[in-house]
Amino acid sequence: MAQAGGAQRRRIDWDMRNLISRNFTLRDFTLRDFILMVLAVLAAAVYAAPALAATDVIWWHAMAGELGRQLEKLATDFNATQSDYRIVPIYKGSYTETTTAAIFAFRSQTQPAIVQVNEIATATMMAAKGAIYPVHELMRDARETFVPSAYLPAVAGYYTDLAGNMLSFPFNASTPILYYNKQMFRAAGLDPEAAPKTWPEIGTAAQRLRAYGMACGFTTSWPSWVNVENFSALHNIPVATRANGLGGLDAFLTINNPLEIKHIGQLAAWQKTKVFDYSGRDTRAEPRFQRGECGIFIGSSATRADILKNSKFEVGYGMMPYWPDVAGAPQNSIIGGATLWVLRDRPAEEYKGVAKFFAYLSRPDVQAAWHQATGYLPITRAAYELTRTQGFYDRNPGTAISIEQLTLKPPTDNSRGLRLGSFTLIRDAIEDELEQAFAGKKTAQQALDAATERGNRFLRQFERANP
Repeated sequence: MAQAGGAQRRRIDWDMRNLISRNFTLRDFTLRDFILMVLAVLAAAVYAAPALAATDVIWWHAMAGELGRQLEKLATDFNATQSDYRIVPIYKGSYTETTTAAIFAFRSQTQPAIVQVNEIATATMMAAKGAIYPVHELMRDARETFVPSAYLPAVAGYYTDLAGNMLSFPFNASTPILYYNKQMFRAAGLDPEAAPKTWPEIGTAAQRLRAYGMACGFTTSWPSWVNVENFSALHNIPVATRANGLGGLDAFLTINNPLEIKHIGQLAAWQKTKVFDYSGRDTRAEPRFQRGECGIFIGSSATRADILKNSKFEVGYGMMPYWPDVAGAPQNSIIGGATLWVLRDRPAEEYKGVAKFFAYLSRPDVQAAWHQATGYLPITRAAYELTRTQGFYDRNPGTAISIEQLTLKPPTDNSRGLRLGSFTLIRDAIEDELEQAFAGKKTAQQALDAATERGNRFLRQFERANP
């Protein structure tokens, strides 16, 4: 097309020069001839003009590795469906780094249209009313189909206001599940087809793995998310008052309760013999499981793609363990992951592209493919049903565990989710104190008392800043 356009432009130039050189007079033309000639020249000029460029829509995200490749595929596939808009994903580091970069960029008016923000920053983003373009408003303004009831309540409820309006777009939702090394289970004399279900069973299996010679029995990623936030939901105890903060900003942490103290105390005791081995924050534990150092790993359901790609052994799956002496346990787990927030003060044309992209992401076939490739939860009922009818769960045992665990029982105020201001800072404080307990420098009681006190200070600061 570029070569044809160049030829047309050269022909137009030649025609114009020819007309001038021949020095035609009005006697040589009828009026009809002149009009037809002008129309022909203009038509050729329009044909030769380059097509309007697609509107770029910048998307800052926090996904690396295999998940990052799957994210980029989403953008590429959407771009191929139309020519008006081009989603441009840009990796900005961790969730915290990505959110921080977006905040600074907004202040300098260099913000992207879309930013991926982890779930614990929801309250912080909700407080930034002037900076965000609520998704329900965006989709209404762009006249794109948007049916909030189509999204899974356990996912969408995290990102709606008290009136049920969706403020951000649910994107990558996950929940922690249990992974285990079937090869090592066989070698240690454990049943490779039976995942441990309770914490005592975890302890027994991990001791057998250590006796066989493994460097570590079990480990977890995201220490607070797994061992405080989801642990509490699964046992139907609160992380904080006011329905874990969903009921108001005046919530207080309650994580220094007897059951949490018991749990952290047991992990600290197991740490001494590496039955449990603390591996660090965020996702630092995942490579240890993939390399075969730890026989059991509790982490995000969405790490399944990386585990399958990087592990050289057969992987087994199970639900998060629970303490069997707690009445009603297990309850249900809660989500992690992130959502897509739309930032204000971008050109109107970009927002049309954002709305079309969100409509594309909501398609059952797109959501089902994303869910199946990554391990993230399908955000709509239709995507879940499509995956089920396609036989994916039958062909891939264990892949439905995350959904089954999330919907195990109707959620309560203790297991619906969290919405606490400055929770990124609070989680850092909790993990500071957990590390003190695992290192034997504090008792579980001392560590959780300190985490509660530090976290409540952040909550009060946030409350004062957002009256």
